[in-house]
Order: sequence, then C-alpha cells, then structure tokens
Amino acid sequence: MTLVGLVEPEKADPSVAATLESGIGQYGFALNTWKALLHRPPIFNAYLPYLRAVVGPGLLSQRIKNLAAVRVAIANHCRYSASHRVRAAQDAGVTDNELAAVAADRLDGFDDRERLAIEFARELSLQPIAVRYGDNPGAVDASLLSLLRGCYSDAEIVELTAVISLWNALTRFHRVMGLPLDMPPPPPAIDEVI
Repeated sequence: MTLVGLVEPEKADPSVAATLESGIGQYGFALNTWKALLHRPPIFNAYLPYLRAVVGPGLLSQRIKNLAAVRVAIANHCRYSASHRVRAAQDAGVTDNELAAVAADRLDGFDDRERLAIEFARELSLQPIAVRYGDNPGAVDASLLSLLRGCYSDAEIVELTAVISLWNALTRFHRVMGLPLDMPPPPPAIDEVI
C-alpha cells in the first residue's frame, strides 16, 4: 500500500500539464513517482527538468551514470528505483552479468572509470550515515577521492556526485512511499540483495 494516494494525470492540477505531457511523451505513461509528486505541483514541475539535467546527456556516459545509480538503489534496498535504473542501464548497454557483478561487488570486469563510479556510489550512499563528520568530513575515503580526481575532471566529478546524490534522495522517497513497480522487476541477482 502506498503512503499517499497516487494522482492520476487526468486529475492533476492544470499547472503541471506541460511537464506531465512531456514526461508521458517520453515514457508513454505516468510513472508512479510522478503520481505521488503530483500532490505538490511546484515540486513536480521542478522535478522532471532537474532529473533530466542530472541523468540526461552530459559529460559522463549513460553507462557510467546508470551503473552508479544501480549501485545506489542496491545500497538503499529500493526495488522501485532498481527497476528503473536497471532498465536505463540495459538501454545503455549494461549486461545482466554486469548487473549481477554490481550486486555482488565484483568489479574487476569493469574499466577504471566504471569501477570508480560504482565504488564512489557505494561509499557516498553508505558512509555519510556511518561515519561521523569529525572522523571524516567528506565521508568518502580519501584514497578513493584521490583516484576519482586522477580519473575524472572536476566537471565530471560534479556530475557523478549529482547523479549519486539524486538517486540517494529518490530511493528514500520511493521506499517510504511504497510505490508499486511500473517497470519490470529487477533481475534476480539484484532483487536478492535488495
């Protein structure tokens, strides 16, 4: 059962019409996340453009962005987010075997940039709640950050951090809302660890 009722598009506030039409044009239907956000039209109207700016085309490949996002969904045990990010990762060329490797933290088959993005996603998802500020203000291990700086430009680090941070926020939103899946379930290797 969802935490809040889901607003069907035909009952949405008229102020969201253009944004909603744009989203439905992209997916073919209204996602359950949107139906929850439609309770707050200003948030919904800001959400889709922001989401597209962060996860859409940018400096990083869609493959890297979605590998990181899948790792965030796993870290936060969010089945709804995982179902969406798995589909996007598959669209970006990530195989089921690679998804299983991410779920099992077996990263030796990935190139350096992909491996670092996945490791950074895991650390940035788990460490802020486990490590006190006084012990490590940045939460993520300094050696990992050093490797990131050696492999990614400043702008790419900002983009990757925004992707990871966005999915950390959304996984929490999706979990507490109790949204039913509107995409195929994640593959068993991911479902088992969620």
